[in-house]
Amino acid sequence: MKEKSFTKINLTPCRVLFSLLTVLAVVLSSCSDDFDSFSSSAAGRLTFSADTLRLDTTFSNVPTPMRSFWVYNHSGDGLRCANVRLLRGNQSGFRVNVDGVYLGSSAGFQASDIEIRKGDSIRVFVELTSPYNRADSPQSVDDELIFRLESGVEQRVHLNAYSWDAVLLRNVHITTDSTITSQKPLVVYGGLLVDSLATLTIGAGTTLYFHNDAGIDVYGRLLCQGTAGSNVVLRGDRIDRMFPYLPYDNVSGQWQGIHLHASSYGNQLLYTDLHSAYHGIRADSSDVEQLKLEMISSIVHNCQGHGIYAVHSNLRLINSQLSNTLGYCANFNGGNIFINSCTFAQFYPFDAFRKAAFFASGNDFPPLSISCSNSLITGYADDEFFLGGVSDSTAQYLFSHCLIRTPAITDDSLHFENTYFELPDDTLGTGWRHFSLFDTENLRYDFHLDSLSAAIGKANPSTAFPTDRDGRFRKALPDVGCYEYLHE
Repeated sequence: MKEKSFTKINLTPCRVLFSLLTVLAVVLSSCSDDFDSFSSSAAGRLTFSADTLRLDTTFSNVPTPMRSFWVYNHSGDGLRCANVRLLRGNQSGFRVNVDGVYLGSSAGFQASDIEIRKGDSIRVFVELTSPYNRADSPQSVDDELIFRLESGVEQRVHLNAYSWDAVLLRNVHITTDSTITSQKPLVVYGGLLVDSLATLTIGAGTTLYFHNDAGIDVYGRLLCQGTAGSNVVLRGDRIDRMFPYLPYDNVSGQWQGIHLHASSYGNQLLYTDLHSAYHGIRADSSDVEQLKLEMISSIVHNCQGHGIYAVHSNLRLINSQLSNTLGYCANFNGGNIFINSCTFAQFYPFDAFRKAAFFASGNDFPPLSISCSNSLITGYADDEFFLGGVSDSTAQYLFSHCLIRTPAITDDSLHFENTYFELPDDTLGTGWRHFSLFDTENLRYDFHLDSLSAAIGKANPSTAFPTDRDGRFRKALPDVGCYEYLHE
């Protein structure tokens, strides 16, 4: 085969360098449109995703979650911030990071030469640890983040939060009889532990805000002594919002709830609102001849576990609401259970695999004794009511003047007396039509009765609790559940 001939080209190092520079010049020339010039014209302006950054309400001396906003350059040229500064410096408690630059004390709470190319943006992160304001109510905390452009033009973003002085409690161990009462919020870290020889009383109008690792462990006795107009409130410590429409207070699993250990007896929740916990109340196995818990005119709502989980315990539930739990609203395993004028409503919104409103079993922890009257048991499912082990001769149970969402039981008048069975079609396929507010988009619920409810007028006048959970006297023909329908 005849070999092809090639022309040999010899380039000196200088000619090679010149050729490379020529190519580079062509490339740079072709890309010159991608590089900004930086304008110092007073016409150039920044655009902000928020003119005011609000951090909701926070507790004094407690760091807030981080919030952020965007700074955009929609002008025709690049813009350079000669200076970005926090107006009040260290006086307000705000902490700011601008495009990765922290505005700290060492730099005088400012940064220089922050560039924003045309069509580009930077992100600003803000936190707050506000000082104590020595006021009983939340106080406004404000500052200004000032962007001064090379043109001398200044633009501002307002920073705002409301700071509420709180008493911080950490790993509290109650060893003697003690009373907690406060009009200020009490924020609990690590939990409250009540010793076996001690009684902890929580006074009316007191609100305890529990961090996510905290709850109440009771080896002795717990008394929550709220009133109709001044409940004891037990809740999580997040007072900000997960989304604009959703406060963290409406999100389940924010704290650990109440644990009544085996040695604990004589506990009482009176006009107590417990919500957004993991398990609301857990009651360990104990002597069923002694009253373990009496719950009167109280609420356990929006739990990521069970509302009440009781093993072989003596419980009295009167005029109370147990609602919206991933587990059972009420889960009784053996024991002696007395229920009157209660509402069990299972409409947990965060998981379709929620359990039923009511479960009781005598299988593993006999004997089981249940007396349930004038109570409403309902929810999303066609069947919200389960009994296990009741065929055993040791199980004793009676449901009287109740309204229960379960397939009709027509052949057992011994255990179901004047009980109304709610079928799916009774309320257009869902039990929510019993209630006055059912806002699933914003996760807001009100379990007061609506005028459409079949629970109205179905309770037994001789056995219904004389007042409802709001403290109002019941009618001559009272309603099933913990609330009387408020006639207009």
